[in-house]
Amino acid sequence: MTKKTIFAGFGGQGVLMMGYVYAVSAMRDGKNVTYLPSYGAEVRGGTANCTVVVSDEEIFSPVASFPDYAVIMNRPSLSRYEGTIREGGIIILNSSLIDIDLTRQDVDVAKVPANDIAKKLGSERTINMIMLGAFVTKTGIATLDSIMNGLTEIVKGKKASVMKLNRKGLDKGAEYVLKGA
Repeated sequence: MTKKTIFAGFGGQGVLMMGYVYAVSAMRDGKNVTYLPSYGAEVRGGTANCTVVVSDEEIFSPVASFPDYAVIMNRPSLSRYEGTIREGGIIILNSSLIDIDLTRQDVDVAKVPANDIAKKLGSERTINMIMLGAFVTKTGIATLDSIMNGLTEIVKGKKASVMKLNRKGLDKGAEYVLKGA
């Protein structure tokens, strides 16, 4: 099983962190993984994306020309990547910032109002964790505990309150998808 995912949005939205946490979590689960970040010169406010390929077998290329999954944080990224997702793939989109419908009918879509959920949690810094929680729950590709373990490894030394808030974000994203997003 090889699954390719693209995470895309504006710099500063935590797009690269989402992909990295997912990649580290998959490695901890014994999978072969590639992580390929890309971002504009502006970084914050510019475009940012990363591809993560996870497989039970050796991976020969980190490039995901036609990914199985996409986590899309803003409208420009939807315009750029919607057509690249393979037929039958899954797109998780941040409906707080994307108010248009997809042009395709051959993919499964979960619209998650991540910014709105984050405001209710009291921190917009959780938007990426909300989207990551929605992604792993919708795809079944990893568990929330696995993602949290990967995050804990990456951000060693963060305050317990920050980690608790990240876990709440993951849980809220998962809950939203389970309610039928």
